[in-house]
Amino acid sequence: MTGLSGAIDIDEIAAGLPRRIHEITTGHVVNAPDRIALIEDGAAWSCRDLDGRVAEITVVLSSLGVRAGDRMMIVSENCIALAALLLAASRLDAWAIVANPRLSARELDQIRDHSGARRMFFTSGVSKEAAAHASRYGAENRQIGALREIGVGPLNESATVEPVEADPAKQVAVLIYTSGTTGTPKGVMLSHENLLISAKTTALFRKMDRDDKIYLVLPISHIVGISLLIMTLMVGGTVRMVNKYDPAATAKAIAEEDITILNGVPATYQRLLEYKSVSGPKRLDRGSLRLISVAGAPVDLNLKLRVEKEFGLPLLNGYGITECSPGISGVRFDAPRSDQAVGTLLPGVEGRIRTIDGIPLSKGEVGELHVRGRNVMRGYYRAPELTAKVIDSEGWFNTGDLARFDGDCLYVVGRTKEMIIRSGFNVYPAEVEAVLSSHKDVVQCAVVGRPADGNEEIVAFVQLLPGSRATPTDLMGFIRFQLTSYKRPSEIIVLDALPATSTGKILKHKLAESLREGDEAPPAQTAPLRRQQI
Repeated sequence: MTGLSGAIDIDEIAAGLPRRIHEITTGHVVNAPDRIALIEDGAAWSCRDLDGRVAEITVVLSSLGVRAGDRMMIVSENCIALAALLLAASRLDAWAIVANPRLSARELDQIRDHSGARRMFFTSGVSKEAAAHASRYGAENRQIGALREIGVGPLNESATVEPVEADPAKQVAVLIYTSGTTGTPKGVMLSHENLLISAKTTALFRKMDRDDKIYLVLPISHIVGISLLIMTLMVGGTVRMVNKYDPAATAKAIAEEDITILNGVPATYQRLLEYKSVSGPKRLDRGSLRLISVAGAPVDLNLKLRVEKEFGLPLLNGYGITECSPGISGVRFDAPRSDQAVGTLLPGVEGRIRTIDGIPLSKGEVGELHVRGRNVMRGYYRAPELTAKVIDSEGWFNTGDLARFDGDCLYVVGRTKEMIIRSGFNVYPAEVEAVLSSHKDVVQCAVVGRPADGNEEIVAFVQLLPGSRATPTDLMGFIRFQLTSYKRPSEIIVLDALPATSTGKILKHKLAESLREGDEAPPAQTAPLRRQQI
């Protein structure tokens, strides 16, 4: 099956886009120079400020040896300095690599070495983690244009430059190293056109304009954060930078700062509701909010309903992945849904469903989702063989996600590699997780498979609300009549917290590894476990 969304002419959209991501503010500098583009605690930059200061920073970066075609690492939480360095890299035609300072030293070394980065930059004045990494690399703290306390790492004299392409579809803008949910990070090459097309179509989907003020708490070190930054600056809106998520601060900002759009992962909203129930007001003040959306992980209907009741707004579900810049589909702003659908394909994105062997499937059948469009990455850096495995000769990218279409509406049911085959039956973890998550005491959960005598068992890891007295036995009883026998977990393990990335995506491979190694929990877990086998 193939779906092609929208009456919007994607070629017309592409023709109207700038060649580089730093050019998205050019028109606003002329037409609304004093409009605030970026805000963080204690600082605000207008469109004029942003344009002029990025130009100054570009000159300094060039004097520090950063060249067109170089890879330039920026180790930073969300902040104005990060946005400025990202746009300055675009002016230089350097490839920006934004890395979260909460990564380990090993992970940063791995990215630096694989990318062949020319220099590393650290926003040392923003977070102690960035400052600690800067110290380890022997970075010198200095001022770069209007930016203070920027750690400048040593120059990599052996770094080679990549060819510079005039075509925005070929010139790489950012190199994003995946969070490694499979355990092996890869460098995703996204072009300027990739980012601009995805941002523009998503902004159209959301009916965004210059009056929007987005609360940017999702890390710019991940594709969703970068895309949100670009789309908001593109429409002339304001980006409220947030370097670390704090539900109390988020609730306060929504109530008092004229925030119109909040994007999050399920954990973002779950923690907001926890804050309200434990120490917050009777009801969260939605202020000027007009749109709330969720992506990055499956959302359970119980959480969706609770969030919608709290804010009086539909929680719009979306789907995207790093390799697609990230937009693939979304629930339309003017057509909210009450189910777990991830909406219709974005304009210019084609989709089809295939078996794992590549055979076309009938409408409504579950299979691997393949997509094609101008948003699909150029490939994995320095890994042509990996690229060839996921992008075919016709440009179709295999997402590795299991999905189905109901008409033109897309449903994602899990990852191909996460599918559990139990006694010959296919079990999709997302379905089991949805049932468990509907329990009133469950904050979040993750279901993985465990080999067992030529078969697979289902193991569920669960995080409960603070103070909950629910036991694994209680949870087993709760799901017993909601799932057929082969879909029920063989074991439920209660943890204080599930291992997750900085965006809140649960690291299932760590949970699966803990089972293979015979541990009772991931290494980070030290508290006593509650578990139940059947």
